[in-house]
Amino acid sequence: MNAHTSLFGTFEPGPGWLFRVPVGWKYALMLAVALPPLFIWQWWATLAALSLAVGCLATSGIGLRRIFSLGWYLWALLAVMAVYQLTATLFEDAFISPGNVLAAVLGARILTLTSSTPDLMDALSTALRPLRLVRVNPDAVTLMVALMVRSIPYLAGSLQDARDAARARCSERNPVFLLTPAVVGSVAYAQRTGEALHARGLPEELDVTADD
Repeated sequence: MNAHTSLFGTFEPGPGWLFRVPVGWKYALMLAVALPPLFIWQWWATLAALSLAVGCLATSGIGLRRIFSLGWYLWALLAVMAVYQLTATLFEDAFISPGNVLAAVLGARILTLTSSTPDLMDALSTALRPLRLVRVNPDAVTLMVALMVRSIPYLAGSLQDARDAARARCSERNPVFLLTPAVVGSVAYAQRTGEALHARGLPEELDVTADD
């Protein structure tokens, strides 16, 4: 899987039960996976959340390899979190801290692996309509979320691309060769995104403050 899409995964239609569930219920399922472990902060809650997420995806016909194809950078982050807790002799937290992050990512993948991006954004926009009561444009908020969902994997993938290029030049240990292309690519990506939005007149049409 391409590094730019590995974090959230790509939607591929399937016959599993989760593909047929309304998007709104998938959002609720995502929250049920991601939030309780953060408040309970017990190993059994983290294990339950991970089991629920993996169970929902696996029983919907999504293989374990695809479920856990999250990108090396996320696994490296989880490993660092676990090692840090172990060095502090917080053995239970060494499972809870990275486990809760992994549960949140897998909860997000319940959405992204089984629903198309337009369906996800339409459902989110509908759910946010009450924000008009406080003069917030739900379409603008939805656009921000869509940009975030698209940008995070892209920026993470830029680091992977820079690492691969540095490795090809036998310079992967030089931080200049790792960070410079990623920073330049990120700035260029932000400029292209801004130009595309401006060309469509979206900054003016989708003001965060809702029109009367």
